[in-house]
Amino acid sequence: MDVEGSGSSGAPVSCELFAETEAVAAGWMLDFTCYALCRHFREGRTRDFERSRDTAQAIINGLSKIATHQMKTVYLCQFLTRISEGKTLGRCFESDQRISPLESALSIWKLLEEQQNKPDNLHEDIHRLILIQAVAVHLEKGYFKEATEVLKRLSSESESNKALRMKLALIINGNDPDLPFFQSFSYNLLIDKIKSYIDVFLKENSTNFLIKAATKEVETKRLEATMSHNKPGNTIETNNESNLETEQSNLEDQRSIANESSENAREHLKRSRKHLYSLAQHTLWKLENVPSNRITKHKNTSCLQSLSDLQNIENDGKSLSHRPIRRKKQVLGGVQCLVIYRRSD
Repeated sequence: MDVEGSGSSGAPVSCELFAETEAVAAGWMLDFTCYALCRHFREGRTRDFERSRDTAQAIINGLSKIATHQMKTVYLCQFLTRISEGKTLGRCFESDQRISPLESALSIWKLLEEQQNKPDNLHEDIHRLILIQAVAVHLEKGYFKEATEVLKRLSSESESNKALRMKLALIINGNDPDLPFFQSFSYNLLIDKIKSYIDVFLKENSTNFLIKAATKEVETKRLEATMSHNKPGNTIETNNESNLETEQSNLEDQRSIANESSENAREHLKRSRKHLYSLAQHTLWKLENVPSNRITKHKNTSCLQSLSDLQNIENDGKSLSHRPIRRKKQVLGGVQCLVIYRRSD
């Protein structure tokens, strides 16, 4: 006997067991795809809806048989596919090319109503709106003959909504669409009612196995990614370039401040030297030559730069040596000087 795959224990799985396993997995995928199809229809995501529609159709075509509990899922996928093409009169879903998408949608909606244990107002409203719009889409384009044929086909299928069918017949025969009537039962209102039905379906099927498993896997990966991103090493690596730029900027600022401080220091030193030189020029007292026969009074105060200058003066003016001399240190303009006072006769 041929074997394919392996079981939970690692042992080979028989063909019969694998076939059943494949059917279960296909059922999970169908449930998930139908759930996605409803979400995309509800949110108006056309491309995503078309992708899920094609996936659902491929899964349905691949099923060897459709389980009873899967019938509602299949009907809903088929119904939404036809509603999405409701105003495209050239689109055919039935072998009879005359049947419009909304006529086909109404026949499938009846099957969904049979799946409902107890019909409610929402189901009845959707049924009524599909019937009206199946006729209205032809009248909007001026196809009164085709509208009459649609109404006949729908009337032959059921005797319900007799008053509504008579109203539609009067509108068609008068060749003048009753705009207020069709505005009250517009295509947009039909879509809104269907979205309300989808909301109920999504709520009932939110615990689907594949949806729960996939959602848990995504949440786990997101958590791991967040924790990995928040690690100190990753934070440092992420901010490394920013920190380097900040350090370079700070270094340039420090160099600028240092250069400015050095320039200011040099300027300050230059001014100080100039000030000291000017002060020395104004406070330095130059001794005049003193004749040996007499002593000249000097009205100014002497300031000598060094003791050697004092010695030279004393050697040159020996005639003054007999006069008493007093020496006193003073600070003039920030410079310490030796001041000589000589008392005159």
